Amino acid sequence: MTDPQIALLMLGLFIVFVFLGFPIAFTLMAMGIGFGYYAYFDARRQWRGFDRLDETASTWDSWSTWFEGFINNRIFDLFVNQTYTVMSNEVLTAVPLFLFMGYIVERANIVDRLFSTLNIASKDLPGSMGVAALITCALFATATGIVGAVVTLMGLLALPQMLKARYNPSFASGIICAGGTLGILIPPSIMLIVYAAASGVSIVRLYAAALLPGLVLVGLYLAYVIGRSILQPSVAPRPTKDEVPDVPLGKLWWMILTSFLPLAFLILAVLGSILFGLATPTEAASIGALGGILLAFVYRAMTWQRLRESVYLTVRTTAMVCWLFVGSYVFSAVFSYLGGEQVISEFVQSLNLSPLMFLILAQLIIFLLGWPLEWSEIIIIFVPIFLPLLAIFEVDPLFFGILVALNLQTSFLTPPMAMSAYYLKGIAPPEVRLTQIFSGVMPFLFCVFVAMVMMYVFPQVVFYLPELFYGR
Repeated sequence: MTDPQIALLMLGLFIVFVFLGFPIAFTLMAMGIGFGYYAYFDARRQWRGFDRLDETASTWDSWSTWFEGFINNRIFDLFVNQTYTVMSNEVLTAVPLFLFMGYIVERANIVDRLFSTLNIASKDLPGSMGVAALITCALFATATGIVGAVVTLMGLLALPQMLKARYNPSFASGIICAGGTLGILIPPSIMLIVYAAASGVSIVRLYAAALLPGLVLVGLYLAYVIGRSILQPSVAPRPTKDEVPDVPLGKLWWMILTSFLPLAFLILAVLGSILFGLATPTEAASIGALGGILLAFVYRAMTWQRLRESVYLTVRTTAMVCWLFVGSYVFSAVFSYLGGEQVISEFVQSLNLSPLMFLILAQLIIFLLGWPLEWSEIIIIFVPIFLPLLAIFEVDPLFFGILVALNLQTSFLTPPMAMSAYYLKGIAPPEVRLTQIFSGVMPFLFCVFVAMVMMYVFPQVVFYLPELFYGR
């Protein structure tokens, strides 16, 4: 077999192992080292130690020389260098800080107050409880960026109240599942940090570019919720006074001041300091982490156990991301060295695709990968395969990254592997069936596709803010 054929075999075996359920990070490292040992094998370099042995050498000398030769392969040098590169990456240092901020906010008992306040404030709107749940999801998802945490917490908090208010179970489930995924798109998004580290695109420009598309998607979700509530009032009946009591205006403003504004201010302070150049993403993330701790103390929700849990979950998730990067870097380096990247590039160019056709093909592949894989695995492992092709088709990596972020919303919403639906089913009342949850997320999935089409048709939605803040 030729080296390019071995590279394609390497990629095919990796996909097989993924579907068999092997841990992805360690599979990447094992395959990278295994195939890399072959790719970088140099007999003269590895076994030259035997030239120093003579007939009087002991068995121990022979075995130690053999072991020294065995590990004297450049793949081990590559593995160490790539590990150091990942661990010293300044962009990735923001990941644990944003994660810690999210886990602290999750445990600060802010969400229940926020949902109650927004529910009262929006009671005159059609589908008011759904609107309140969606906005709460958007704010909370933006603060945490952890889809499972948002869907689970909002499912425990908002879903029972919506069902009690006679909301259609499918409609209510779809709102929570869709709203919970917004954190991977709307800044300060951890997914965008990971994409920036993988692609070399400025994280500051990515944040600016993602802001308007994120708001567009939230607007489409809200338009669907309100529109369907008007056209089909039975799915979202107006609340009674027993369900949502009348509150004096002064008290309502106080509730907004104490529940909505602190979290909104924390998010805007972190995001604003990044966009206006007042702080780097890492510095802003540290401010956000400190702000999350202060919020927890203000709401009297900070305990040693909650702090310990937040630190543990932050370390665990950060380690997962870092080892995925290490495995991906090693795997990609060996794959490229064997000529696999060149084979894929030549194949795609032979299809004679237009830039638009290439974008559609790439997004279709990412959409399909979203069924079995997490967003982190797609960004770290598969997106780098497309990155060298962007220059060939004259596609801006910034634009491509925002499209990918939009597309990855679907990975949590598309049956049969819609993780948001499974998160919600795990804590939903028994009468809420999984098929109802799947049915509820489909209209929101259509909203994501509409948003992607809008990005294709009006690319300035992506480029306007980066060009306004930082120039071309």
